[in-house]
Amino acid sequence: MKKTTQSLLFACLGLSIGLHAQDMRMDTYCNPLNVDYTYMIYNAAKDISYRSGADPAVVEFRGEYYMFVTRTHGYWHSTDLQNWDFIKPGTNWYPQGCNAPAAHNYKDSVLYVCGDPSGSMSVLYTDDPKSGNWNATPAIIHGLQDPDLFLDDDGSAYMYWGSSNKWPIRAMRLNKNHRFIPEEGEPVELFNLVPEEHGWERFGENHTDTVLAGYIEGPWMTKHNGKYYLQYAAPGTEFNVYADGVYVGDNPLGPFTYQAHNPISYKPGGYINGAGHGSTVLGPGKQYWHFASMSLPINMNWERRLCMFPTYFDEDGIMHCDTRFGDYPRYAPTVPGNKGKFRGWMLLSYRKPTKGSSAIEGHTEEGITDENCKTYWIASSNDNTQWAEIDLESPATVNAIQVNYNDYKSDMYGRYPDLYHRYTIEGSLDGTNWITLVDRSHSFKDTPNDYVELEYPARVRYIRYNNIHVPTPYLSISAIRIFGLGEGKAPQQVKDFTATRHSDRRDITLTWKPVEGAQGYNILWGIAPDKLYSSWMVYGNEGKHLMKCLSTGQKYYFAIEAFNENGVSKLSNLQEVD
Repeated sequence: MKKTTQSLLFACLGLSIGLHAQDMRMDTYCNPLNVDYTYMIYNAAKDISYRSGADPAVVEFRGEYYMFVTRTHGYWHSTDLQNWDFIKPGTNWYPQGCNAPAAHNYKDSVLYVCGDPSGSMSVLYTDDPKSGNWNATPAIIHGLQDPDLFLDDDGSAYMYWGSSNKWPIRAMRLNKNHRFIPEEGEPVELFNLVPEEHGWERFGENHTDTVLAGYIEGPWMTKHNGKYYLQYAAPGTEFNVYADGVYVGDNPLGPFTYQAHNPISYKPGGYINGAGHGSTVLGPGKQYWHFASMSLPINMNWERRLCMFPTYFDEDGIMHCDTRFGDYPRYAPTVPGNKGKFRGWMLLSYRKPTKGSSAIEGHTEEGITDENCKTYWIASSNDNTQWAEIDLESPATVNAIQVNYNDYKSDMYGRYPDLYHRYTIEGSLDGTNWITLVDRSHSFKDTPNDYVELEYPARVRYIRYNNIHVPTPYLSISAIRIFGLGEGKAPQQVKDFTATRHSDRRDITLTWKPVEGAQGYNILWGIAPDKLYSSWMVYGNEGKHLMKCLSTGQKYYFAIEAFNENGVSKLSNLQEVD
């Protein structure tokens, strides 16, 4: 029996079609990644409590994967790049973990570059990272921030570093015979930001700050087909436009050339933004993946989440990430033939009517459907009497649901054992007869950004979240996002699309005739008609958007597509912009 037929049969009988979701294998994932983020402790004195995950360094080791993240009191392990388990480290580990860690696979060991906030770095190694036990090397390197350790195929080793709005990315070769001891000579200065030419390197939300200089940080080296791709982040981790760019060279120490397509990892629009300061790893089936940081500045600027995007090198050697529909469901890294591709499930819940059991003034349930990660619902208590309901306004097929919790006055700091979220989600066609879609009633998992792919699609109109337990003093939810397909028509092709470049060639204004029935638009652009590798998601129907991220000397091509809960339009005609 096909899944759709079976789900309709279950719905007609009024039976539960959900399972204990923690036991299900999912063929999709959705950003931000659902890992048990650590509560930060370095703002405890100010009573600012928040979870965060940033600056991920992901490495492959013996066919499995390890992810090291800023100040998380440990690290994560995965066999598939989708499901991650936290490992609490044992010996020789800096208590919090370091800022912007680096890691590398070398001669049947995992190397980890760690340090304290002063910038003093040491290198740890282990041949059994699952154990949590590490050995220390005698070498300590001082004065490095945001390090990256790269080991080339010939055994030579290099360290890259930099986190400054003044100093460039630097590098040095390490002694081949005395590993991790610098070679004689001064560090090599590689490159710095050039914001007067590269618009995306300008500081501020939407690159609008004209006073402060942007930060260059987080280098990461990837070698592919004999070329060296040195990635870097800019302009600031707290902004929607935080991104990773790349310079390319023929040697580990350069010289490096700015790639024509930049930035390579960029997600300035949509529910949650940012795609900077990351790492690139070769995953299952030899597919590259780029992991990065997303901005969630609710409680403070450094509140962040993790994301991953499929990454490619085209026939011309251009490195690029696919961030189109970057926070919608995508095929998981283990799905043959479709790794990382957009699944085609649309957002059914955008600005749909809501109601709830209770709310604190100023934080009502409307915040769960507005696709703004900075707004949120707070219930008057966190017990099992609390619920929130979404009316999709017409029947639709639901395939997946994401619940994004928010920390509101949590007063929690560091790692806590045995945190867990418990809830159920029900669906109904008439608002009276309900079936269970998601059952987390017996979950023992900590799931702050829970994403659940339903085993069987369900045709429903109403969605109800029923709280059972949250580990925080308040029940606060930023978004309940419902994905699937509506039963109406996808939007028509966008007409009258124009691209007008300003006298400041870093800036461009896009205009178009709003499409009836569209939720929003994806603006796509690139350096050639067949290289539209960048995208910016815009919700609403204003028909105008300003971008300040172009390179002054580069020709571009632009197109736009409209989308709604029923699908995506045909791409508009291309606009060539000199």
